[in-house]
Parts: sequence; structure tokens; C-alpha cells
Amino acid sequence: MALSPEPAADVTTDTAAAEAAESGASAAETGDPITPAVDESAETGDGFRVSLTNFDGPFDLLLNLISKHEMDITEVSLSAVTNEFIAYLAELDSNEELDQASEFLVVAATLLDMKVAGLLPQGELVDAEAVALLEARDLLFARLLQYRAFKEVSAWFARCLQREDRRHTRAVRLDEKHRRQTPELVWTLSPTDFAAIALLAFAPKEIPHVGLDHLHAPLVSIREQAAIVVTLLRNTESLTFRELVAGATEPGIVVARFISVLELYRHAALSFEQLEPLGELTLRWAADSWSDETLATLGADYDR
Repeated sequence: MALSPEPAADVTTDTAAAEAAESGASAAETGDPITPAVDESAETGDGFRVSLTNFDGPFDLLLNLISKHEMDITEVSLSAVTNEFIAYLAELDSNEELDQASEFLVVAATLLDMKVAGLLPQGELVDAEAVALLEARDLLFARLLQYRAFKEVSAWFARCLQREDRRHTRAVRLDEKHRRQTPELVWTLSPTDFAAIALLAFAPKEIPHVGLDHLHAPLVSIREQAAIVVTLLRNTESLTFRELVAGATEPGIVVARFISVLELYRHAALSFEQLEPLGELTLRWAADSWSDETLATLGADYDR
């Protein structure tokens, strides 16, 4: 989709800019305030006008004169322009105020950059001033082109929305020849059937229970294996873990006896020694006084 500005608007703008440039040049030579010569349509417009010591006219024309070097940016009081613009916004409605404020912010920010570049010292470079002016001019033109593109797109959207406001849909019945091709809807369910379906859908669901009956490995009691470990260690001075599980035939028994060793060590009933990592684990009975009642609660966290 290609968007292009309307030719009539461009011709008017170029003519006004040319006349303003001629008047600006003559005023710059005489030192009088620049009063641009614009046509009557521009004078009667609703655009923002600036009234300064050396310029009196539309704000867009001030920008054109500065960009064409007909005026010195350092001679323009941006604070005075801003104060006049704030007073100008107070007389507009919300929509016009937003459009005018957006345009003013773009142009004022560009002018401020140009003025800063013209006032600040540029060091000892020979062409520093010329380079700064070129950069400011390029930045100004780039922002103006970007702003013009957004403005043209906004106008295009406004025209499209205005055209769409005049379009209305027409609701008509389906042609008879097409209606005969669609089969008639036949209800096979009664309201009672629908009620039964809804009752079944909203009925509370029972939480499924996962059973352990399919597991063939028998459960091993930690207490029973702890009692065997206590008996073996109290009858011998020391015992390796390999010897402790020598008679175990199921992996569950080996795991249960290892957990029993850990539980007994937590109760200070035994001690173990391992000379090297992954080496032989030697167990010794270390309890001075032991009661078999301790086995009643040993491993309660595992027997579930």
C-alpha cells in the first residue's frame, strides 16, 4: 500500500516557504523583524503563530526559515515560543491539543538541538562549526520527514475511517435454492436426556486410588531388621556391613538393614569406620545401656 501526500497541499506549502524565504532574506539585511508573506488561506488557518522580536508568523514557517539559513537559530528565544504555545493550547479542545502538542514537541526538540550545537564551544577543530550545523540540519530534515510521514499516515487512516462510516452491512435470508441443500435439524434428545447428561457431567468425580497390589516385592519391616542388626553386633566385637547382609536374599532386606544401621547410629547404639572412600564399612556396638523398647519406635517414619 503506497501512501503519498496530496499534491495541492505540497504546492501551497512550497509557495509559502519560497515567499517566506524571500521576505526573510530582505529582513535579515535590514535588521527588521521578519514578517512572512503568506496567502490569505494560511492567515485564516488555525495553526500556531509565533510573535517574537525578529519574527512574526506561523510556527512551521519559522522552522523553514531556520532550515534554509534565512534566520540564525541562536537569535530565536525558545522560552518565549514555549510560553506562547502553552497559552495557545489552553484555547484548544483535547483532540486538537494532542495533535498540536505532538507537532510542537518534535519541532521544538529539533530547534533546541540546533541551538545547543550553535552555542556550545566545539574545541580547536577548524570545521567544527560547519560540521555541527550540517549535523543539526540533517537531524532536522530527518525528523521533519519522519513527522510528515506519520502525519500523512494519520490522515490516510482518518479518511479510511470516514469512508467506512458510510458502509453498512445488509442482512438477508439465505436463498431458497441454498436452503433446500441444507438438511433440517432433527432433535433426537429430550430435555430429560439433556438434564441427565448435565447431571453426569457435573457429578463429583472420585479420586482414583493407586494400589500396590501389583507389586510382587514383599514389604520389609525396619524394626525387624534393626532387631537382627542389634543381635549380631552385640554377639561380636565388630562386623562388616558385607557380613551383616551376607544372609539376605532380597534387595529389600539389604536396604532395610542399611536403614537400620543409620537409625541405630542416630541413637548412638553403634559406630562405624571406613578407611577409604567406597571401602569396607566396619560396624561396632557402642551402647553402654540398651533397651529393647527403643526398637518399638525405630524406623517409624519408614513403616507406612
